[in-house]
Amino acid sequence: MQRRDVLKAGISATSALMVGGAPAVHAGTHYEWKMVTAWPKNLLGLGEGAKHLARTIKSMSGGRISITIYWDGELVPAFESFHAVSTGKAEMGHAAAYYWADIHEAAQFFAAIPFGLNAQETAGWLYYGGGQELWNELYAQYNLQPFAAGSTGVQMGGWFNTGIQSIDDYKGLTIRMPGLGGKVISHAGAQAINLPGGEILAALESGAIDASEWVGPYNDLAFELYKAARYYYWPGWHEPSTVIECFINKYVYESLPLDLRQIVTYAMQAAYNDMLSFYTAQNNLALIELVTKHHVRLRKFKKATLARLGKLSKEVITDIAAKDPFSQKVYTSFDKFRKQSVDWNSVGEEGYSVARSLTYSPLSRRWK
Repeated sequence: MQRRDVLKAGISATSALMVGGAPAVHAGTHYEWKMVTAWPKNLLGLGEGAKHLARTIKSMSGGRISITIYWDGELVPAFESFHAVSTGKAEMGHAAAYYWADIHEAAQFFAAIPFGLNAQETAGWLYYGGGQELWNELYAQYNLQPFAAGSTGVQMGGWFNTGIQSIDDYKGLTIRMPGLGGKVISHAGAQAINLPGGEILAALESGAIDASEWVGPYNDLAFELYKAARYYYWPGWHEPSTVIECFINKYVYESLPLDLRQIVTYAMQAAYNDMLSFYTAQNNLALIELVTKHHVRLRKFKKATLARLGKLSKEVITDIAAKDPFSQKVYTSFDKFRKQSVDWNSVGEEGYSVARSLTYSPLSRRWK
């Protein structure tokens, strides 16, 4: 269903429920849901996004859906949340789709693709470019209904204890980087591993890993990653906009009455925009604090390094897409939308950013 059709359905459902000025939300069956997450307890940003979503659904449903959140390890480990919801152990999960690459390669296309779409473009692809329909088709195989329920926006390139002067400097490094980005740096000679966020600082401090990406200034500051690494690299080529997903057991979702399904759908869209807005505001402040208070050494990847990473990314993703017809189908849709976005962005957002920087110099330039 296209988003415009959802809008029409939502309006029709709301109209049918409005009688004599009565509210659309009405008394009915009360649903108690469990949400399992891939996040440690008290995680800022991503964890707050899960809480915000639970509160929003409860409020919009007039209390008919109540959600109890279980953090990493409380009901299941972080990376078992997909299976837990699929099999009905929990009704919904909150995570990022690239964690499920071992289940199906195409899953990671709905989280972040290196040199892919930014947050606005991702929303455009999902809501108006056919992306959501493909995501639905993929997750239906696992008895799940997926939603975009947040976005971190563009992330940072990572924390390093050695300078990255060329693509060759990746060789021999052990780096915490999940998803397609991890596959790209593996092709560059690094060993990519995946760790839950709560384990990153200890791994850096112990030397178990040489470098790590996490999210961006706000979350990285909260985790005090600046204490364990010397250089903070940008841009986040590997995750230009990371979608935070919420997936619901498909049987549970489809068993809801129409008005509650619509409420859940629009709560997800609200959560996507809320998280993106939150990260935009907080990253603004956190980057300044990291540089001015904690004296973090901000470093930009060299153009030659980015160009080589871009070439490797294209090779890696093309090979993954060729593994099965559905992955190819998703990537073809994504790539078509990216090509359209590059044209508009170059004269739209990117063009404006260049113009603005002529008068308002960014920190990255002032700090050098």
